[in-house]
Amino acid sequence: MKKITIAVGSKRSPKLNAVSEALQAFSAALSNDAHFEVVGVEVESGVSHTPSSREELMRGARQRTKALVEMARQDGAAWQYFVGLEGGLDVVREAISADEMLRHSGLQQSGHRRVFLESWAYVSDGTRGHYGRSGSIELPETLAHEVVENGVELAVAIDRFAGAVGIRDAQGAWGVLSNNFITRQEAFRVAVIAAFAPFYNMKLYRAAIGVAESNR
Repeated sequence: MKKITIAVGSKRSPKLNAVSEALQAFSAALSNDAHFEVVGVEVESGVSHTPSSREELMRGARQRTKALVEMARQDGAAWQYFVGLEGGLDVVREAISADEMLRHSGLQQSGHRRVFLESWAYVSDGTRGHYGRSGSIELPETLAHEVVENGVELAVAIDRFAGAVGIRDAQGAWGVLSNNFITRQEAFRVAVIAAFAPFYNMKLYRAAIGVAESNR
């Protein structure tokens, strides 16, 4: 039986466990005659400790993956897939109508700010890569202010908010905000399954490319 090694750009348990759990769902579709191994390697994301935009989250996940690919090339590591995981915030402005602006004179034209927690994955086979994302959960304004305006790291802020220590390596901010219906690990698991889709569902993705090319 052949071995397929998946390198993950982190040694944190929620991230490694998320990849292992995701594999349980799609490993047979990816390769039905292989033994899978997940290895964690600490690499830099190249982004802030708490990314505050979707673009920064995507860049952080991608740069973790690129660092793993480069490491494998330099060291000759036999890794078949490379996974970068990044969690953080997406700050958006909710669109408001002219009528709402008239009723609420304090509203800015850009709308009410909302801050969402998201988990992103970027998966590569060393040649091509694809993104996957969890859902989103909205932060309460007091917590959002601590992180976005005051610059407090989310891991520190959520510990204060929940009156606990080490939440990042347990249920994470996801668990605190969702009352543990969704944990940090679960959010990353969903992102990993989504990011791997073009690999384990390759036939469909290739067919879609073929249809697009034939319509040009």
